[in-house]
Amino acid sequence: MNYSYEEFREYIEEENVKFVRLAFTDVKGNRKNISVTPESLEQAFEYGVPIDASLIDGFGDESFSDLFLHPDKDTTALLPWRPEHGKVVSMFCDITYQDGTPFENDTRTILKNAVKECKKAGVSFTFGSRMEFYLFKTNDDGGSTHIPCDQAGYMDVAPLDKGENVRREIILTLEQMGITPINSHHEAGPGQNQINFTVADPLNAADHACLFKTVVKSIAASNGLFADFSPKPLANLPGSGYHISISATEDNGRQILPCVISGILSNIYDTTIFFNPTAESYERLGGDKAPRYISWASENRASLIRIPPASGKHHIASLRSPDPMINPYLAFAILIYAGLDGINRNIELNPPANVNFAKVSSDILKQYKTLPLTLGEARAAACESEFVHKYIAQSVIDSYCI
Repeated sequence: MNYSYEEFREYIEEENVKFVRLAFTDVKGNRKNISVTPESLEQAFEYGVPIDASLIDGFGDESFSDLFLHPDKDTTALLPWRPEHGKVVSMFCDITYQDGTPFENDTRTILKNAVKECKKAGVSFTFGSRMEFYLFKTNDDGGSTHIPCDQAGYMDVAPLDKGENVRREIILTLEQMGITPINSHHEAGPGQNQINFTVADPLNAADHACLFKTVVKSIAASNGLFADFSPKPLANLPGSGYHISISATEDNGRQILPCVISGILSNIYDTTIFFNPTAESYERLGGDKAPRYISWASENRASLIRIPPASGKHHIASLRSPDPMINPYLAFAILIYAGLDGINRNIELNPPANVNFAKVSSDILKQYKTLPLTLGEARAAACESEFVHKYIAQSVIDSYCI
């Protein structure tokens, strides 16, 4: 929504909005918010809303704790599941110091800076999200029992698929908020679901990914279920991934996706901690088609990067290693910088890995480098990486590596 301030005020009054959630994320991508009334919005737009940064993960300590939220009115979204009377809207915010200087640990600003570098290079990126999650039954307190809501399998239908109506409600809610899903279905695990939505520019794609998780959790709770986005909630059953669709174009029309893929493959080992940030993440990788080897292919679903045949002239690549615990702002920024690195260095794309990694001989496997196998290995790789230190503030690196 591209509103002038006057149009925004009219919208708030016409919709009978009583609360405005000013949303942001901590360094790890966990969504936070503060609610303000419409009467205080003018001051919020002009001066920002102060927060105590010492209480936010990765934002600092009490010795230097005053930060300010600046709402982006173009991200305004009505929350359809809130009361009809006294409605609630949400807006994402940028974060600054008191003097207006951007806060270096605000990952939304980090992504904005990456997009600026794209424009300088004459390159445009778009990203899409395909996120998996489990629906578990709840206990008396609304917490997860880790008991799946059904025992259905891949693309099963009702009555086996008991998440069908929940997914439908999620999709209808997203559409009301201006987010366009492409499809949804039951995934391979019991109670596991997937929703895939359209590509968008980097900032909108990251905003939508954050909002998506909030919607899923809220709708699941209203149906007496718990939505779990962790990468491996159930041992010996499929983990949940966050497959990121990547498209890149150059202003002069040159085909650059091979260079982008090469740049990502070249830097993925050092940056894995930002795509797989928990110890549980490494229990998922290497099992149930979750990639372990640094490779690409057109049809091999065990490859790290896959170029789906159906993408045709759209030239879309899918990065399959990330899981839903990522911070999408930081992840998309890193993918942009890695892609630009591949373009600037004109890195040649290796041949596709048309092999079955589960059955191929050890001699062939030795030809492929693996992703970090543990959280500790991923942390060490990031800490020692020139690429990571070039683009990511040390304080952000410390939040992931210490």
